[in-house]
Amino acid sequence: MARPLPDILRIEWPANAPEPSPRTEEALDRGVAILRRGGLVAIPTETVYGLAADALDEEAVAGIFRAKGRPASNPLIVHVADEAMARSLAGEWPAAAAAIAARLWPGPVTVVVPRSAPVPDIVTAGGSTVALRCPAHPLTRRLIAKAGTPLAAPSANRSEGLSPTTAHHVLESLGNRIDLILDGGPCLRGIESTVIDCTVSPPRILRPGPLSRGRLEEAVGGPVAWPADAAHAAGSPARSPGQQVRHYAPKTSLETPADPVCRIGQLIAAGTRVGWLTTRADDSDVRGLAASRELVIVPMPDDPEAFAARLYATLHALDQRGLDRIVVDPPPEDEAWRAVKDRLTRAASGAQEARSASDG
Repeated sequence: MARPLPDILRIEWPANAPEPSPRTEEALDRGVAILRRGGLVAIPTETVYGLAADALDEEAVAGIFRAKGRPASNPLIVHVADEAMARSLAGEWPAAAAAIAARLWPGPVTVVVPRSAPVPDIVTAGGSTVALRCPAHPLTRRLIAKAGTPLAAPSANRSEGLSPTTAHHVLESLGNRIDLILDGGPCLRGIESTVIDCTVSPPRILRPGPLSRGRLEEAVGGPVAWPADAAHAAGSPARSPGQQVRHYAPKTSLETPADPVCRIGQLIAAGTRVGWLTTRADDSDVRGLAASRELVIVPMPDDPEAFAARLYATLHALDQRGLDRIVVDPPPEDEAWRAVKDRLTRAASGAQEARSASDG
């Protein structure tokens, strides 16, 4: 007998309300009950929706890997209600982690620290470190506090696919593989957290995200390195998710050509149906292509934070259009765009692999 689709329960906490509504508290309590029996609950955060299980329950965490089709070599981020809970999961609490927790938590930054004994191997891919984050979404922190346990929570989607920024995206990707979806509305940041390894000196960014290197350097009071400055040893357990070459890929093949106007002209001439994410929608050469019935132009903001906030939601929407190709303007090379460039590079690589496999 087929498993039913999960319920979607709306949760909200208006800014002027001292406490969430009884209806929201009931939804959170239902989520807690599911988590305590080893189930899976999709949760909102300020970055993307996460697929949560009790991080200290090995079998419950195994359910995350089964639901997502996630390889065991890819570690999970553990979400905590506060710094005290984070410290309980750490074998050591480096000065850089303490500074980041004090200045940037709750927020979209994950610290990698030595793990403590209670953290199961499955969470860390067998490695000696654990990735910890205190999310900014107040109802997610309230859920963790009510559950009384940290939550392992990678993005709530099938492995290698687009991360979800709405409850509908979660349902579309995971369907009846999970037990409950808590709908906290659209995610504000739109891409995954910045991950920083605090076990090395200087600390190094393992995955770029909403918080820039400059913000991290201000927090730790010193330099922070990029991955290229100090790559982890080949064959060692990954310390952060988001390291795969193929990742964040929409169902529709995606590319970021150096000359998108020329490339789109070629695709249209070949009868290819194209969706184009561009920050130059008002340029004359872009308007010259706009009359084509084969082309859907999506104007995008030229601010990197605003672009990141809209990226996944836009790609999800274009996946519903029955297009043959998605083209995205290549982002600028400056550091502020590094997180966007990382996501697009991995998405394009995944799409290219899929095209090559189908061509073969």
